[in-house]
Amino acid sequence: MFEPDEKKPKIEAAFFDVDNTLVRGSTSILFGKVAFAGGTLKRRDIWRFMFEQMMFIRRGEKNSTMSDFKDRALQLTKGHPISELMAVMDKVYQSEIKPRLWPETVNALRDHLAQGREVWLISAAPVELVQKIADDLGATGALGTVVGNDGTVLTGELIGDPLHGKAKRKAAKRLAKERGISLKKSYAYSDSVNDLPLLTLVGHAVAVNPDKVLRRYAEAAGWEILRFRKRDLRK
Repeated sequence: MFEPDEKKPKIEAAFFDVDNTLVRGSTSILFGKVAFAGGTLKRRDIWRFMFEQMMFIRRGEKNSTMSDFKDRALQLTKGHPISELMAVMDKVYQSEIKPRLWPETVNALRDHLAQGREVWLISAAPVELVQKIADDLGATGALGTVVGNDGTVLTGELIGDPLHGKAKRKAAKRLAKERGISLKKSYAYSDSVNDLPLLTLVGHAVAVNPDKVLRRYAEAAGWEILRFRKRDLRK
C-alpha cells in the first residue's frame, strides 16, 4: 500500500505584496491613468486618480477611499475586449509600473529565487497585471483579483473576492496546500497593516516602508523592517 512520504521536505516560498511594496504607488490607479490616455476616462476622473495616487504614496492603504478607487479602476474594463485589456496592461507595465519598481524589493525577490524558494506576487490588482510583473521579474507566479469575461468581452464583475486583507491570507493558504509550501519556513513582504493576515501567516514577515501602525506592530514582533529612500520618477 502506498504511504505518503511525510519526511519529504516542503517547499519554501516568499510572498510579495505589490502596491507600495514592490511598486511605488497603486498599480490599479496607474492602470486608470493609462485608460484615460486611451480615452476610457474623463478628464475630471483622471485628476481624482492622480490625487489618490499621491495620497496612496503618502498615507498608504489606510485612506478609506482607496478600495473604492481600486474598484473603479477594475470597472474600467467593463465591455472591453480581452485583447484590448492585454494591450493596455502591456502599456501600463512598461510606461508606468516598471519605472516605479523598488530596486531593493526586486533584489530581495531575486535573492529568494536564487536560494531556491518559490516567489509569488499577491495583490488586489487584476491578476493579468500582477502576472505581467511576475513574468518580467522571473517570479514563480501571481495571485490577483479576477475580472470576469464571456470569452471575448470583459464583464467588469469580479470572480471571487478582491485579494485584500483576509482574502490574501486565504489565497496564500490555499496555494500552500496545493503546492506543498511550508508557511512556517516562508516569507511575506508588505507595507500595509491591512496585510497583517498574510504577514502573520508565515514564519518570516518583513515590513517594507511600513505605515505607522504596521511599523509599531513589526517593531513589537521583532520583524525585519526595510526602509528605502523615495525614488526620483521624473523622466
